[in-house]
Amino acid sequence: MNNLQSVILTLSVGYALIGALLLIILVYARLPWSAKAVAVVVTSAFYIASFMGVRGLLGWASVDRLPASFKLLQARIVEPHSLEGDPGSIYLWVEALDDDNRPSGIPRAYRIPYSDPLAQKTDKAITEIAAGRPQGGRAADFGTGEGGLIAAAREYITPNAVIETSGGDPSTGGALMAAPRPGDEVSFTPLLPPRMPPKDEQ
Repeated sequence: MNNLQSVILTLSVGYALIGALLLIILVYARLPWSAKAVAVVVTSAFYIASFMGVRGLLGWASVDRLPASFKLLQARIVEPHSLEGDPGSIYLWVEALDDDNRPSGIPRAYRIPYSDPLAQKTDKAITEIAAGRPQGGRAADFGTGEGGLIAAAREYITPNAVIETSGGDPSTGGALMAAPRPGDEVSFTPLLPPRMPPKDEQ
C-alpha cells in the first residue's frame, strides 16, 4: 500500500467513525425527527464535498524536500510575473532513485521557488531529455522546497559568529565562506545506469 492509498483509507475510516458517532447521538438524543434528518443530510453533503475537495488536491505539486537523488522525467518553468505578483516557480516531475540508482516507479511533482540559475539548469535538462538523453538530479541536503536552502546551509555548516565575520584581506572584503548561490539547491547530470548486484564467483 503506497502513501496515497493509506491517506485515502485513513480519511475513509475517519469519516465512517464520525458518521457512526452522529447516528448514535441522534438515536438517543431527544430531538424532533426533522432536526435529526437535517443533521444526516448535512453530514452526507459534507462527505461528498470533502471527497471532491481531496480529489482536487491530488494534482497539486508538493513543496516537500526533493529526494536526494532522482530521475528527472519532465519540468516546467513558470517565470515571475510582476504585474500579477507571481514570484515564479519551477515544477519538477521526478522519480526517486535508490542507492543503486534504480528508480522507485512512483513519479511525483515538486514545486521549487524560481531563480534564474536554476531555470537555466532546468531548461538545459529539458533539452537533454528531448534529445533522448535521460537526466538524473541531486538535491542539496538542506532546504524544504520553499527557498530555505541558503539559511539552513549556513546555520548547519558554520556558527553565526563565523558567517558574520569576514576573512582574508579586509580591503577586498573577502569572506571566510562563500554563501550558496541561488539555484545551487538542485543539479542535473546525465542519468547513470543502475548498479547491478555482483555476480557470484565461480
